[in-house]
Amino acid sequence: MLHTTGAKTVDVIANAGRFSRFVGRTCVGSMITCLQPKTYSLVWTQMNAIGVRSVPVVMVTGAFVGMVLAVNAYDQLAGMGLEERLGVLINIAVVKELGPVLAAIMLAGRVGGALTAELGTMNVTQQISAVRSMGTDPIKYLVVPRVLACLLLTPFLIIYADLMGILGGYFVSVIQLDINSAAYWQYSANGVELWDLSVGVVKGFFFGVVIALISCYKGFNCREGAQGVGEACTEAFVGSFISILALNFIFALITKAIYATFWTTQSLL
Repeated sequence: MLHTTGAKTVDVIANAGRFSRFVGRTCVGSMITCLQPKTYSLVWTQMNAIGVRSVPVVMVTGAFVGMVLAVNAYDQLAGMGLEERLGVLINIAVVKELGPVLAAIMLAGRVGGALTAELGTMNVTQQISAVRSMGTDPIKYLVVPRVLACLLLTPFLIIYADLMGILGGYFVSVIQLDINSAAYWQYSANGVELWDLSVGVVKGFFFGVVIALISCYKGFNCREGAQGVGEACTEAFVGSFISILALNFIFALITKAIYATFWTTQSLL
């Protein structure tokens, strides 16, 4: 038992060290790429693959989040005669928490899985070794464009998810639940602050980087064979999912402290 525990501990430490070196090389490569306009074409290609193809998933996710919130919150507010304030609860929850987190999780499943499978297949078929043998840094050529694309596009996809969540909540609240449209927008405008939107957008930068780094690392270090690639995809999604939740918790603590220091908490009702 001691031998097994020690071996697993050493393996965890070794993996942490390899991941740290991977992150460091990616950060250095990203800074170099930003200073070399000739490499921007690689980033544009990944932005199209990651961003444009993720729009339908983010659109559906955001819209249903807003609609589900409207259906579940209506009865509690209606029992207190506050149903016109339904828009405040929906929009704050969508903009500040559920929109960014669920959009990031959907991206971890779609984008993260695609990145891991693509790089994992290249690793299994020795394409990464071939890139290295030609004197090209595979981190700079394969990983950096994907990381930068996720970094730049995830905040915009989160904003789009927020918009669809707001519209989804509006559709259910006004069309189905017969809440006054003007009151819905008025209370929403008074309750949702620029701070709430900013927090969600800032989260997007970190979520995007975490998804790309974990997915690319798992693809670069997957075991050989189709089973190895499949396991790497699963590990990448699980790692990204846990990292997103952990980062969201850390952001909640930090932003709450900052907001309490400089602003006064407003009542939603």
